[in-house]
Amino acid sequence: MVRWNTAVQTVYGDSGPQLVMLDLDGTLIDSVPDLHTAVNVMLTAMGREVTSERNVSHWVGNGLNMLLRRALADGDETQAQALSDDLLAEAHTYFDPAYEATVHHASGVYPGVNAWLNATAGGVPRALVTNKSRRFTEPLIASLGWHDQFAMLVCGDDLADKKPSAIPLLHVCETLAVAPADALMIGDSRTDMRAAKNAGIRAAAVTYGYNHGEEISASEPDWMVDNLMQLLAD
Repeated sequence: MVRWNTAVQTVYGDSGPQLVMLDLDGTLIDSVPDLHTAVNVMLTAMGREVTSERNVSHWVGNGLNMLLRRALADGDETQAQALSDDLLAEAHTYFDPAYEATVHHASGVYPGVNAWLNATAGGVPRALVTNKSRRFTEPLIASLGWHDQFAMLVCGDDLADKKPSAIPLLHVCETLAVAPADALMIGDSRTDMRAAKNAGIRAAAVTYGYNHGEEISASEPDWMVDNLMQLLAD
């Protein structure tokens, strides 16, 4: 039986949540270095100035389309939204193969993640809910040896909407027959926190993620941790 910390047990009871959903980028792995490399390949190929890794860390979280739009617009949200679909399609022709070449190699797993996965193995179901497209998520998960770590994998192109919509989280709850009130979402960004709130699910935020350069405390998570192991009892 997984032993959760006192704060979590106070809310869910001694057995803790009956389902745990986790974000991927910025929560389990640091994917920004690989994304930064691929974004700069794209920008160079399109005759644009390259950008910094810090900028890329602020632009992730809403799927690859928004990342590329923000990169092409140098972070200007209005311009990013206004970019044509044709320009976005051109960007993908350069970005996709560059990024695909990196995701077959394990990215940087954050401290505590593998220990947490091991400590919670065999307990309640765990689902991975990411805005990354399945094309890139599946080989990345395989490269990390995590193919059997999750009862479900929901990617950004699987459903009609992605986070911060409640749809991906509620889809997992429905499929695994767990009430939202009995589930827990763990993520690093306002996108994850909003998705959880929209779904009526409690959320824990990690403090080390990206979150568009903002403090995650502003999204008012139910819990904040510097390491996933802090969610468990000592």
